[in-house]
Amino acid sequence: MKKFVLAAALTALMSGTALAANIGVSMALFDDNFLTVLRNGMVEQAKGMDGVNLQVEDAQNDVAKQLDQIKNFIASGVDAIIVNPVDTSATQAMTDAAAAAGKPLVFVNREPVNVDTLPDNQAFVASNERDSGTLETQEVCRLFKEAGKTEAKVYVIMGELSNQAAVQRTKDIDEVIATPECSFIKIIDKQTSNWRRDEAQNLMTNWLSTGTAYDGVIANNDESAIGAIQAMKAANVDMKSVVVGGVDATQDALAAMQAGELDATVFQDAAGQGAGALDAALKLAKGEAVDQKVYIPFKLVTPANIGDYLKKN
Repeated sequence: MKKFVLAAALTALMSGTALAANIGVSMALFDDNFLTVLRNGMVEQAKGMDGVNLQVEDAQNDVAKQLDQIKNFIASGVDAIIVNPVDTSATQAMTDAAAAAGKPLVFVNREPVNVDTLPDNQAFVASNERDSGTLETQEVCRLFKEAGKTEAKVYVIMGELSNQAAVQRTKDIDEVIATPECSFIKIIDKQTSNWRRDEAQNLMTNWLSTGTAYDGVIANNDESAIGAIQAMKAANVDMKSVVVGGVDATQDALAAMQAGELDATVFQDAAGQGAGALDAALKLAKGEAVDQKVYIPFKLVTPANIGDYLKKN
């Protein structure tokens, strides 16, 4: 079991003594660029706090393993738990386990299926996915119009189908394309890459092998967009002839944008979400009230404003 433990215990300032807090954190997986930035956001936040101890564990994309980690956190007597869920449809059992033990629980980044019925000592910190795919697809639409397209055909690469973010981002794409302003865009096919670059590359390679004419790719995340770009480059596609969009504004994505390969992405503040989740967990551990839904805004990133985001994620 992969485990990362951070002990951030600093000397108490002045004569006051800070309340020590032990926080258990279960991440869906460590092997993910965006989630690594999120995890590091919590780590950095804790470093500057007196008496805060984080125990961060890797669920390795295994729902059963994640639930076991939560139960182990409870048994070890942590003061609060933070969960980045493997499967957003499986979060009720996590809520129930924490509630039965009276432990505060904060879901981060991925919206739990039971978000509207969370107990008072549970919360959700993320960005509103209704904005992510919308901003991305509106920009893709604008770029097609700018290029003089009156008809455009696109492929859509989805994230994990069990993940609320993937479902919502794909719904965002469909809703933007259904508007009069962007109804000239037609979806050729949509398939999942499970958020993974290698799977997206294989998927795009298969699509290219059909010889079907297309004008762009709209991906649920940057890793998938990059995988599609790699496949197109391997097939000697002129990247200036297609429009590619992603979500997250990861460092690799911004490098692809600087290289003229990625046309649009959407900044999701990973470090901000991590820090916000830790802040909520600490407040709940002290019996303080917090908003049950805390949204960190999404922001569109293009070649025009990329400089503002190069050091963010």
